[in-house]
Amino acid sequence: QLQLVESGGGLVQPGGSLRLSCAASGFTLDYYAIGWFRQAPGKEREGVSCIDSSGGNTNYADSVKGRFTISKDNAKNTVYLQMNSLKSEDTAVYYCAAGVMTIATLQGGEYDYWGQGTQVTVSS
Repeated sequence: QLQLVESGGGLVQPGGSLRLSCAASGFTLDYYAIGWFRQAPGKEREGVSCIDSSGGNTNYADSVKGRFTISKDNAKNTVYLQMNSLKSEDTAVYYCAAGVMTIATLQGGEYDYWGQGTQVTVSS
């Protein structure tokens, strides 16, 4: 059974950091691009960051550039999203997704497998 499981969410104060993990089971991430997406209450889903299958190419939404870093550990079959300098507007449920594509994209429709999400709340 192909599965993605996110972890690492929680409550953090503005300016703080969190590291999200996306662990894959039932398939290897060696051949998949991974995207991180988020959805805040009342808002549309937003692409946050993505990384290609090799881990050599990444992309970020303008809203998180310079603050978030995506990385991939194929040996652990896990993708990480390091989030620094968190702001209240980063509050959302964060999802990871996997898809086979030549160039990783922030378009959610291109991904085939999705995790259940992890809540990130940035508040004082």
